[in-house]
Amino acid sequence: MFSYNSEGACPECSGKGIIKTELAFMADMSQVCEVCGGTRYRPEVLEAKVEGYSIADILALTVEEAINLFQENQTVRERLLHLEQTGLQYMTLGQSLDTLSGGEMQRLKLSSHLDSEASGMIYIFDEPTTGLHERDIPTLLNCFEKLIEAGNTVLIVEHNLTMMTHADWLIDIGPGAGKAGGRVLYTGRPRGLLEVEESVTAKHLKRYVNGL
Repeated sequence: MFSYNSEGACPECSGKGIIKTELAFMADMSQVCEVCGGTRYRPEVLEAKVEGYSIADILALTVEEAINLFQENQTVRERLLHLEQTGLQYMTLGQSLDTLSGGEMQRLKLSSHLDSEASGMIYIFDEPTTGLHERDIPTLLNCFEKLIEAGNTVLIVEHNLTMMTHADWLIDIGPGAGKAGGRVLYTGRPRGLLEVEESVTAKHLKRYVNGL
């Protein structure tokens, strides 16, 4: 009953919280479901409350707010702390996945591996800093360090200069983008890339390093 994908779902919107109207020659129109008010649940489900919170109230909390609420529940709190460690403390617990950026989706998946005891794994991330503020990047780097310290390998496709300076090994492909690129210009320690004159990445990285 407490899943909006099952019996607890609002019968009007089928647990989506919105009613979507498809228009022939225009973009689809969406409006909040008038029956459940966007909560996705049947009224009788929302009547059940713990410490004053219904299931819809819980799902509307941000990760940061939920950490404070679940202080005494170690299992739930640990999962939430992993989300916070990847910089997703602003995300609501019931947030739809289609509202997340590619970087946020990858950090969401990363959080599920932070308590894993797996070793010898290879993790590949594609632009994980997308949607992340520069000041939160050290938080993400700490997560990658935990994976590495556990004996795993982390490969990152990235344009963020801060991330590049923390890499053990860089592979720069260029000299341009798309059809103007495709050649391996450099492989090695990050500092060695600064000497590659043909590399656009090197020019930006040199300016970044000199400005630190």
